[in-house]
Order: sequence, then C-alpha cells, then structure tokens
Amino acid sequence: MISAAALSADQVAIVQRRTIGVLSIAQILSGIAIAGAVPVGALIAGSIADSEVAAGLAQTFGIFGTALIALPLARIALSRGRRVALTTGFGIGVVGAIIIIFGAVLRNLALVYLGCAVFGVASAAGYQARYSATDLALESHRARALSWVVWAGTIGAVLGPNLLNFSGSIGMSLGLPQLSGPYVIFAVALLAAAAVLFVFLRPDPYLLATANRAAVVGAVARPKLHDALGHVRGRPRAILGITAVAIGHVVMVMVMVMTPIHMAHVDVSLQLIGFVISVHVAGMYAFSPMVGWGVDRFGRIQVIVVGIGILTAACVTAGLAPGDSTLQLGIGLFLLGLGWSCTLIAGSTLLTDEVAPADRPAVQGLSDLIMNVAGGVGGAIAGLIVLFASYAALCGASLVPLLGLGVVVASPACRRHSNTRSI
Repeated sequence: MISAAALSADQVAIVQRRTIGVLSIAQILSGIAIAGAVPVGALIAGSIADSEVAAGLAQTFGIFGTALIALPLARIALSRGRRVALTTGFGIGVVGAIIIIFGAVLRNLALVYLGCAVFGVASAAGYQARYSATDLALESHRARALSWVVWAGTIGAVLGPNLLNFSGSIGMSLGLPQLSGPYVIFAVALLAAAAVLFVFLRPDPYLLATANRAAVVGAVARPKLHDALGHVRGRPRAILGITAVAIGHVVMVMVMVMTPIHMAHVDVSLQLIGFVISVHVAGMYAFSPMVGWGVDRFGRIQVIVVGIGILTAACVTAGLAPGDSTLQLGIGLFLLGLGWSCTLIAGSTLLTDEVAPADRPAVQGLSDLIMNVAGGVGGAIAGLIVLFASYAALCGASLVPLLGLGVVVASPACRRHSNTRSI
C-alpha cells in the first residue's frame, strides 16, 4: 500500500483522477444491471401474481435489501476501505440476479422477492460509490467529483432498460422465460464491475484520505459505525442533507415504480415502457456534471430548492398523463430523474461538508439506510394507492413529502452556515 504521508498534494490529485476513472467504469457496468432491474423485477412479480401490489412489492423488497446492507457496507468501508466494500456489494448482487432467474423459472413469487432483496445490495454499492469520489476531493470541487461518478452511470443506466427485448431473446434462447433473460446480462455486468473495482481501485481512496489526515493532525480515533447518529446531532445542515436525499428518493421511487404498471394497463409495448424508463434514467444521470457544478457554484441548499421545484413539476406532468401518452410520461419521468439528481447531489454534498472526514462512511451509510427505507415504504404505499385509487392520485400524494422538505429548507437553522463544517 502507498504511504499516504509520502504523497504530495499533486500525487493525491493524480490518485483522485484515477479513482474517478475506475469508479466511473464500474458505474457504467453496474448501471446496466441496476437501472434495467427496476422495471423487470416489477413486471416479473406482476406477471406471476397478476397484481399491481405484487409488482410494487418487488421494488420494495429491492429497496429494503439496499437499506439493510447500507450500514454493513459502511462498516466494511470503515475497516477495510471502499474497494472491499464496493466489490462485496456488487458480488452479492450477482447472487441476487441468479435467485431471481430461478424464481422466474419456477414462478415462485417468494423466491423473486428474495432475489430482489439480495440484488438490492448492488444498488447500495452503487450509492456508496458516489461518496467514494469525495474522499480525496477538495471541498470546492466535492460536488463535481461526486456528480461525475453519478453521471458515469448514464451510459449503463440508459442501456439497461433498452436491452430488455435483446436480453429477453437471450433468455429464451437459453430456455428461460423472456423476463428472466435480462438478469443474465445483469449478473455478467455486476461481475465485471466488481472485478474492475477489486483490481484497479488502488490505493483505496478512503484509507488514503484517512492516512493523509492522520499525517497532518496526528493519530485520530478509529471511527465507529454506531456513532453515526451522534455525528449529525446538533448539525441541522447535515440533517437537511439526509432529508433532501431521502425525500427526493422516495418521491422518485413512488412515481417511477408504478409508471410501467400504469402503461401496461393499456397494453403499451415493452419497448415503449423501456424507452420511458430510459428517458427517466437519463434525467437522473445525464446532467449530473451540470448539477454538480451548480452545487459548487451556487450552493448546496439553493440546488435542493431547485430540485423541489423540478420534482413538483414532474409529479404534475406525469399525474395528468394517460397510460398510453408516451411523450407526456417521458417528459414527466425525465423531470422526475432530474429533480432526484438535484436533491441527491446537493444533499449528499451538504452532508459530506458537515461531517469530519474519518466519520463520513458511517454517516453516509446512515443516510443511505434512511433513503432506502423511505424508498421501500414509498414503493409499497405507491402500489396500494394505485390499487385503491389511481396513478394520478399517486402523483398527487407524492407532493406531500416535497412540501415537508420545503418546510425543512425554510428553517433558519438549516439555512444558516454551520460553524462546525469539516474539511
């Protein structure tokens, strides 16, 4: 391992550029799997049970799997570094893809749900990857570093949903059900992402950043995962960061997960459903560098406010769209992704700003736990709202948490600059 004390600022910058490159390649590969799994898991569960609620629960199990592993992955990062944590997460995701394939073949809904939960571990690794980009970044470029890794997922995330027909054909050629075919591709993509990280993410960015800090300020106490709540207590801007990430995510999940079901009700083709989801994913990732630049240039809270406005427009646009209105749903879902990008990048950067470097993985893991629990609950509620009311009612209900986030942003304590900001 390279000694951090021996590295100059220029050498650290070189390692940072390499880190961004390796993380970006891994995000491209994992994005194929993670984004593609969003509509496919719901469609498999819905086809087995012939139920909107069952379809929504597939996404819910996936999100809960993501949430449950967020803190264990943070623990691994604290003790072994980002490389081992991310590789472990993507590797477990491969196992989840295999379980889902067996569930689809056997038409066993419980097995599909189990596979979705295990597959969700890959999503947790993908979320942690964005924070890995900030370990060695300067504060003035922190949002941009994070956003470039988020943006890298665009290629894979757009490809994933649009490979549904092709990968379905592969599945049938292997004697598998059409909808299980994509998970063959997803397993291969995740395995490749894990291999890239395991081989090339050296030196580990978190371990290097921690060692560099120790070389400057002296030995620091080893951070503990269970101290995560203590690290944000009394720091309203850190709490705002967590809240913005969680609420932006839950609104995105509630609307996104039920859009394929809304379209399938009027027999919209799988290709058009994949197209709408790919447009949504493009909104999530394609403009991330611009969002990151805006966060660094104009401020974290200002971009959170912009995100609230865009998410509101997305809910209204999608909620007024008939199931066969591909254009209007595409616009609504694109805005949904863009608003999510604003709250995710700005909120994640704000949280990172407010916490000491050595403590960040623990707090970031806590943030991802809260985000994904909220998303899981939102996915389950979304299925119930559509079952007992309508897709339009769901979009209207999604405005409620956005109103709550607006109240938190307006709090004087959150808008005041923190005196405890860490570098």
